[in-house]
Amino acid sequence: MSNYIFALPQELLDTLTPRLLITPEPPRPSSPAKIEETPTNIAGARACNICPGAFFADVEAQRSHFRSDWHRYNVKVRLSQGKAVDLASFTTLLDELEDSISGSGSDSDSQISDESSTDTVNALLQKTRLNNGKRSPSPDAAISVPRTALTWFHSPPSTQIGIYNAIFPLKTSPSSYLETLKRLQTGGENGRIWSMFMVAGGHFAGLVVRVCPPDEQYKSEDEDAVAKAKKKRKPPPPKPDFEILHHKTFHRYTTRRKQGGSQSTNDKAKGNAKSAGATLRRYGEQALKEDIQNLLSEWAEEVQLSERIWLRASSSNRKIFWDYENAQIAKGDNRLRGYPFPTRRPTQSELMRCLNELTRAKVTHWTEAQLQSQDEEYLASLPKPKPAPVEAIALPPPPKEIVPKLSKEEEALREKWRRVLDMTTKGRLDALTQFWKREGESLGGVDAHVPEWTGERGSTLLQVATISGQEDVVQWLLEDLRANPTLPLFHIADDESELQAVESDHSDTMAVSKPSGPRRTAYDLARTRELRNVFRRCAASHPDWWDWYGDARVPSGLTKDKEEEQEEKKKVRRKGLKDKVRERVAKEKAQVHETTLEEPASAKITGSSKPKQEDGPRKLGGAPSAAEGLVGLTPEMRAKIERERRARAAEARMKALGSR
Repeated sequence: MSNYIFALPQELLDTLTPRLLITPEPPRPSSPAKIEETPTNIAGARACNICPGAFFADVEAQRSHFRSDWHRYNVKVRLSQGKAVDLASFTTLLDELEDSISGSGSDSDSQISDESSTDTVNALLQKTRLNNGKRSPSPDAAISVPRTALTWFHSPPSTQIGIYNAIFPLKTSPSSYLETLKRLQTGGENGRIWSMFMVAGGHFAGLVVRVCPPDEQYKSEDEDAVAKAKKKRKPPPPKPDFEILHHKTFHRYTTRRKQGGSQSTNDKAKGNAKSAGATLRRYGEQALKEDIQNLLSEWAEEVQLSERIWLRASSSNRKIFWDYENAQIAKGDNRLRGYPFPTRRPTQSELMRCLNELTRAKVTHWTEAQLQSQDEEYLASLPKPKPAPVEAIALPPPPKEIVPKLSKEEEALREKWRRVLDMTTKGRLDALTQFWKREGESLGGVDAHVPEWTGERGSTLLQVATISGQEDVVQWLLEDLRANPTLPLFHIADDESELQAVESDHSDTMAVSKPSGPRRTAYDLARTRELRNVFRRCAASHPDWWDWYGDARVPSGLTKDKEEEQEEKKKVRRKGLKDKVRERVAKEKAQVHETTLEEPASAKITGSSKPKQEDGPRKLGGAPSAAEGLVGLTPEMRAKIERERRARAAEARMKALGSR
């Protein structure tokens, strides 16, 4: 069987029907007796996969059904995503029409002209659309199936052919594709001509081909071939599938090697390059454009007669074909098509491959049961239709937060607080001292509560300075301004993490007690030892100012005598460490000396006391590493070298302690 779409066998065309996906219908309640009487249980029965309840005993009855109005009506209804009807429902629809006709399945159908049958089917479809438009969409509506590049036709019992949709006219219903396919078998007066073009990367390939010769030419060639064959007693030669009228390929240097992209695109993105290669590529683009347009002018007659114009080009290269004066192809021409499959570099062989791909029907052989199973699996794999959107109840917008408008006095007060807190947290003591002399009283004094809008974690300036770790500012607040260290921290919930950090810092001081309960003071917020010593020195210098060891939670005072005593203890501890290090170094030296005296004579004879240095690359500095220096030594020499290293390390530690 020939699969050339312009020369399909007539026997195949007579049995073709559009291949449709069958959406599963909900089961209908029926009695067991009726189920047993249905012909589906008859072995070997033929059935129509579109019309429900249509079964045939032989092929002739099946072909007659395919030409009936009932089948035509169901085919068009299914193409419009409708629901097919059985014979009884179709008969009822016919009776409701004013100009009714006899039953579509009877023998009188052969006497009805195709035109009257088509009018009847169209009238039924129009009435069905009007009735369906008045109803609300049901949940059992057919599933919308995405359209593929191929349209499939079915020929009973098990033959399917697929043809690319791009071959058929635009803006036509798939239900008319079968009639169009039948018309493609005739060439008409001038035949059917296709123009095929490709341009990419400076390569161009063009082809004009007659895919279907004129009808008159077919007849004359057949008669001549038969007459010659009778004279020579040879079979007539096979008719050619297509005739190449023109073909042309050429190439211009327009793209950068191994980088891609045209020079014009690069110029638009980065500006005009001034290299010699860029100049050559610009010239190549202009020459390519002129060559293509001149070629289209030479092929103007065939291009105008072309039924389809196949074009592969980028958005910028497409302008070459119509963006000029006296262009042979208009932008938006209904004949323009893109190749519905991937293509390679534009060459003559690639155009021939695309021509064969487009003009050869795809043939499969599946039984109706296999097709039904494939349809069900495919429909099950499709995403389910989204439910109808539910209108959300419009909620009233939330009330906008009313921001109180501040007076000039309030804005000035806020600005003062911002400046004071900024100087406190950054430790700018000199500026803070001068500013406090002028504005301290207007802020409420040193123990004034810090406003919550500032976002500070401390409740007073003393607490803010303590959290920031500013020792000088804390000492100035305690001694010069006599800030109250017994005031608690009011933002308890916001400073739980702060308390945990402070407790971990306090863990190195045995004299500091953890705060019991949620009440915390400025001393509890001090993170460093020096900052806590500021509080302890002030408590020792001015014990009568505040309840330092009670409400202020300071563990003990720190006087100069205590500090000197602590320093003395540190010196004694350091001296004891030095003595221990000296003793250990002396002991290690004595061990090294004894080992040297007791060294076996075998090590001296072999000369392993001075190992030979190996030649080769060394690390920066020239000296070999520790592992390289011990290679090739005896265990006794390795132990000796290791003891010497330890002795040198001990001497270095003693020197470091002596320099302190």
